[in-house]
Amino acid sequence: MAAYTIKEISRKCDIRKFIAFPDRLYKDCKQYVPALHGDQMKSLTSCAPLRYCRRKLWLAYDEKGRIVGRICGMINPRYNERYGTRRARFGWFDTVEDIEVARLLLSTAEAWAKSEGMNEIHGPLYYNTSGKQGMLVEGFENIPVFNCLYNFPYYVDFVERLGYAKECDWLEYKVVSDEGVPEKASRIAKMLMERYHLHIGSIRKLKKDPEKIKEFFHAYNESFSTSVQNFIPFTEEEIEEEAKAFVPRLNDRVSSVVLDENDKLVGFGISIPDISRGLQKAKGHLFPFGWFHLWRSLRDYSLCDMMINGAVPEWQNKGVSAIYHCSMSEKFQKERCHFTLSNPQIETNSAVNIWASYEHELYMRRRCYLKSL
Repeated sequence: MAAYTIKEISRKCDIRKFIAFPDRLYKDCKQYVPALHGDQMKSLTSCAPLRYCRRKLWLAYDEKGRIVGRICGMINPRYNERYGTRRARFGWFDTVEDIEVARLLLSTAEAWAKSEGMNEIHGPLYYNTSGKQGMLVEGFENIPVFNCLYNFPYYVDFVERLGYAKECDWLEYKVVSDEGVPEKASRIAKMLMERYHLHIGSIRKLKKDPEKIKEFFHAYNESFSTSVQNFIPFTEEEIEEEAKAFVPRLNDRVSSVVLDENDKLVGFGISIPDISRGLQKAKGHLFPFGWFHLWRSLRDYSLCDMMINGAVPEWQNKGVSAIYHCSMSEKFQKERCHFTLSNPQIETNSAVNIWASYEHELYMRRRCYLKSL
């Protein structure tokens, strides 16, 4: 049996090794999408959630000093206060195909969680709801969207053998997007727009108005507050950070916002061109040529990533999703977008039923695991 050791890390030189490890682990995997190393460094050292979250990083080594695994342990006090729990979470979990490495990584994170007064641990998760989360359990043959994890099938076997059980599943669908919406949805959309004096707004104008951008993220907080498993509303600092990273990518070509007669936000459907293949070519770096591959992928609308869809609370369950679906469908046809990939949706959310109206297939299933300590 190989001898493994584990080391807590904090120096940037070691964090760079932590970030680079999966690129080597998955070098021959056609489905793996490398994250940009610069973005990962910020997430691990200076992102807004670290203002209130605690986290530890560990690397596992074999007897020759080679890195064979990594893990991040996290505690989000806002999550525990919101849900009345004492949970830690794990993320950035990657391991070679040896359950002893997985055991060493997870047991280390578990021991730290217990020392911090936690009685449960779940994951893989990010600090908050915006990052990569959910272990892939179905759809290993597919390429994930840029903000979702990919992992080898043996991860699932390892965590289950080590005492973790399903907490929840998220489902992603591949949807035929250039055939229009069902006639019933079109009629409902037209009727609702006339009855409530709603209209499709301009994302170009929204991007120029800082107050509108804040309104959008506050609506995001409210929209998913009760419908998304493990949801944690953004702080004002997180909103500012997300806006800088997220808003510049948006345009009116494949996204839609629904406004009322006073230009207040009602609902939204946000999509961007799928950039996963551009990230694969970039190999984790914007320079010297990674930026070019990403630029090209952002100009290809044949496959789009439906990042988020929702309605503000007072408009939920009134059918306004039909409005932005109709609007986006027209835009998909105009941009020759043949397929879209849905955002991960909790399997118990009735919103997943919308895809039954379209030609679709299950693309990926992701799972959050939970273990008592």
